[in-house]
Amino acid sequence: MVSSVHSKPIAVDDQPRHAAMRFRRLWFATSLVAASASAVATPLPSWNDGAARRAIIAFVDAATKEGSPGYVQEAERIAVFDNDGTLWAEQPMYFQLAFAIDRIRAMAPQHPEWQTKEPFASILRGDVSAALQGGERAILDIVMASHAGMTTTQFEQTVADWLATARHPKTGRLYTEMVYQPMLEVLTYLRANGFKTFIVSGGGVDFLRVFAEKVYGIPPEQVVGSSIETKFEMRDDGPALVRLPKLDFIDDKAGKPVAIHLHIGRRPVMAFGNSDGDLQMLQWTTSGSGPRFGLLVHHTDAEREWAYDRQSHVGKLDLALDEAPRRSWTVVDMKADWARIYP
Repeated sequence: MVSSVHSKPIAVDDQPRHAAMRFRRLWFATSLVAASASAVATPLPSWNDGAARRAIIAFVDAATKEGSPGYVQEAERIAVFDNDGTLWAEQPMYFQLAFAIDRIRAMAPQHPEWQTKEPFASILRGDVSAALQGGERAILDIVMASHAGMTTTQFEQTVADWLATARHPKTGRLYTEMVYQPMLEVLTYLRANGFKTFIVSGGGVDFLRVFAEKVYGIPPEQVVGSSIETKFEMRDDGPALVRLPKLDFIDDKAGKPVAIHLHIGRRPVMAFGNSDGDLQMLQWTTSGSGPRFGLLVHHTDAEREWAYDRQSHVGKLDLALDEAPRRSWTVVDMKADWARIYP
């Protein structure tokens, strides 16, 4: 078949320009291939070559080398990760709390009683700090009001819609862009070496499952988190799971090892956290027999992220920081160890 489309001849004066264009395209394609090959050959490229990066690579090399004293059977290669402050940022407040507060504002027209009822009244006046002065009770009221009273399907869609538009108050990024590039590389590196990666977070399990697979490559069945009670109902349009305004399980502190046992069924060999909320998870993981690895992300970069630890109201790192040297846990100095923060 003869094509009816004729290409325009290239004028003699245009030949050098077209040759240059072809060269640039070839150079760009070659650069992409080289960069991709470099990423495979050089694990954790966004990490500076320090003790933390070397510790991760050394553990994985030993764990995957048969005959090595540090060898770990592939079925036992379980790595658990906290989310807030470990895989994505957590300042100035936990992102799920920001979602809950936005939901309170959106739902306010259907709840005129909130105008005079705390902690809702303070939120609606724009004074979030005053609303949170009620402590855990106030936070629980906010979460129950914003997370319950709907089906699981409705909740998932509500979270997805919020994540698609809500932006961080400091950076202007979408919240799903506030993830740590170095930790994304750790997840990819571990999975490439036969590890199964899990999120074990104090955040809501249904909230996390909306984005975990897309953002982290971690499927919903490998996400463990806090939960509220849910019940089955048969409705006119079919069966539904309905979220109730009652706390079921808090996956934080001592709850994390319990949740790992209940939902994973194997003691991990690697655990990654950033706060005292992860202390018991790291203790449980690294006290098992055989090769073990624990890591804490220490937020030390006030310029590119935030610097906080012992006195922080969010992501407090105090007891775990003291215990790290005694248990030979790796402590990441974010400012020194990470060449970049976000993707």
